[in-house]
Amino acid sequence: IEVARTCRVPLHTSARNSIGSSMTSMQLYQAIKDDILVPRNKSIPEAFKSAYELLVADRGGFVFEPRVGAHDNIGEVDFSSMYPVIMSNNNISAETVLCKCCPNSPIRMPELNYHICTKRRGIVPKTVKLVVDKRLYYKKMKDESPDPHLREVYDKRQIALKWILVTCFGYLGYKNAKFGTIDGHIGVCAFGREALLNAAHIAEDSGFNVIHGIVDSLWLKKQGASAEDFKELCKKITKKTKIPINFEGRYKWIVFLPSKMHPNIGVLNRYYGVMDNGKVKVRGIEIRRRDTPKFILDTQTEMIKVLSEAQNVEELYKKIPAALDVVGLYREKLLNNEVSIWDLVITKRLSKKPERYRQDVSQVIAARQLMMAGDEVHAGVNVAF
Repeated sequence: IEVARTCRVPLHTSARNSIGSSMTSMQLYQAIKDDILVPRNKSIPEAFKSAYELLVADRGGFVFEPRVGAHDNIGEVDFSSMYPVIMSNNNISAETVLCKCCPNSPIRMPELNYHICTKRRGIVPKTVKLVVDKRLYYKKMKDESPDPHLREVYDKRQIALKWILVTCFGYLGYKNAKFGTIDGHIGVCAFGREALLNAAHIAEDSGFNVIHGIVDSLWLKKQGASAEDFKELCKKITKKTKIPINFEGRYKWIVFLPSKMHPNIGVLNRYYGVMDNGKVKVRGIEIRRRDTPKFILDTQTEMIKVLSEAQNVEELYKKIPAALDVVGLYREKLLNNEVSIWDLVITKRLSKKPERYRQDVSQVIAARQLMMAGDEVHAGVNVAF
């Protein structure tokens, strides 16, 4: 309902539409409102770049490699809707990037030095600003409302809008987006890299150490830092970068995991930890994967539950034997045939036809067996084995 009323799409269409189509609907509405002719086909080509310019410009988001291991006294700060805010603040749209009317514009993309129009506001930033402002309003209402039911309603509404904002950046670089521009897409990343680096420098100047950083989030450590210290830092960063950054909370402990291939190198998005409020946060491990069998899911959930009782890194290490006892318990269940066969099922989706795979991975072998049994198997089908 929230997407339907924000994007001006009938409810039954909104239920079946992709978020990209809903985003287009909002942009077309804005164009008609502004009396701007909607192009039948996208016709703005990418600006020519030398190999060096491509190397400098097309680099995606900035990351700080995580320091592998367990840490305590870590706080997490996140930019709120970073890329959409950049698009809105810097007027990034197909008709504004490298416009013909403002070659001397003071708004310049970092690294590439492309100019952005100052005489008119683009359709993309206009539509994005509406969603950003609305989402920030819902988040504010969620925090301030005394009614738990209303808090849940506001939370679900801001999450619905979050998916529009998550999509709008990728859609900016989509080849069929009516008001998209690949140069603008590259520019948003450049502005984002600059903002994250500025945030890290401000944090370091304030006595914090950067333990990990990824595109729009930083994990910072400072001995004895209170929640107020982190909030004060967020105010400084917001003032400097013009992008709102929020203190997400402090961890009792957090573990950044290494690569399986290179044990000394951290994996960017693979970690687990427990926050001061008791919330367990996990990314990139089996518990988060859609194809994980219930048996593995239950085992890992139980292990993390045991570890979550630790209040700091020292206690975490002491909890490891208890977590390994959980593994032993579930292993016994497996060996004693006490586990249902359905709890061991792995489900994977085929991204292409079985015959087009080069490697004999598990789901392809299972798909071939299904085909031999007379079943029709094609791309997009879930195969369970």
